[in-house]
Amino acid sequence: MKKLLLFLFLIAPLATYANAMPPDELVKSVASEVIAILKTDKDIQKGDAKKIYALVDAKVLPHFDFTRMTRLAVGRYWRDATPEQQQRLTREFRDLLVRTYAMSLANYKNQTIEYKPLRIGPNDTDVTVKTVVIEPGRQPIPIDYQMVKTPDGWKVYDITVEGVSLVVNYRSSFAQEIQQGGVERLIQTLAAKNAQVGQPTQKN
Repeated sequence: MKKLLLFLFLIAPLATYANAMPPDELVKSVASEVIAILKTDKDIQKGDAKKIYALVDAKVLPHFDFTRMTRLAVGRYWRDATPEQQQRLTREFRDLLVRTYAMSLANYKNQTIEYKPLRIGPNDTDVTVKTVVIEPGRQPIPIDYQMVKTPDGWKVYDITVEGVSLVVNYRSSFAQEIQQGGVERLIQTLAAKNAQVGQPTQKN
């Protein structure tokens, strides 16, 4: 799970061009921009919480379909939730993902990305963008981005790292919470986790 969240930042958006760009080019362009920021912003490298969350808010949130992600993670129990509970679930799940990988953002250490050719037809609206993250001294890490075409451009709704889907990884634990105490229990559990995650730690 840590690896899943560590590299989420690689698909942060370039909002100006997002709607017009094909999904693989979008991933490539935005990853280059974010990596450039990580290499040059000394405050982020030191773990500046305000700058990290500002970067997440500006570059990441607009390019995720958090509602779709949450619905898939909750699975068949989604229809049991009221519209208000669905909104709260989405908000808490989003906050959990964003807070967790924001804390990892300052730990960037010269990773590079290899992009695999994308197979996409003219009418395709759901694609997988395949990449490999390469870090000196470590095994390459394959990362696949599941993306759906929306009126607002391509959105990420799942990430698979080394064959492990983020959505599927959460689905079993979410189901257990709901089976034990209903949808409301899952919401409370996510809220408690968000409270524990807190803010990124300032490095010396």
